[in-house]
Amino acid sequence: MKHQGKSEKMDSQKLISGLYNLTELEQLINSQPTFWRPLVLTNGCFDLVHAGHIRYLWAAKSLGRSLVVGLNSDGSVQNIKPQKEGYPMRPIVPEVQRAEVLAALKPVDGVVIFNETTATNIIERLKPDIYVKGGDYSIETLPEAPIVKGYGGKISLVQIEVPTSTTAIINRILDHD
Repeated sequence: MKHQGKSEKMDSQKLISGLYNLTELEQLINSQPTFWRPLVLTNGCFDLVHAGHIRYLWAAKSLGRSLVVGLNSDGSVQNIKPQKEGYPMRPIVPEVQRAEVLAALKPVDGVVIFNETTATNIIERLKPDIYVKGGDYSIETLPEAPIVKGYGGKISLVQIEVPTSTTAIINRILDHD
């Protein structure tokens, strides 16, 4: 597998419509608030995009005018989902490819890749009107909740309609139960 160097990765990102760095996105939102606000933000790994992801993104988008997806970088995913014996290293799909898929989806207005394990930095910078996570979270266990509450944003937990996950798909492929 060929790994992209930093400059190759940056060149690829410029070619993907809807993929921004955090500073660009922050400036764009601030300069065009009527297009972006109310702003909905969600985040995650989105490794193998499946129907549950699509329904979740549509539900998130329906809560505001625009939807930004914070995408965990490859390094971030590796920190969140460490290598398990007998399983492939995560993420399976490299960050730029995951970003390209997300940016091409109708409900998604922007994608920003981040290196941290939580979206707190993105939230602090963009101050989304609504922060959305899956129904498998609770406000009490959500590390980003205090920041969102601190500036008066709303948190919405969206129930996932299709009971699947990337891990479940990998288990099925590997025939693990």
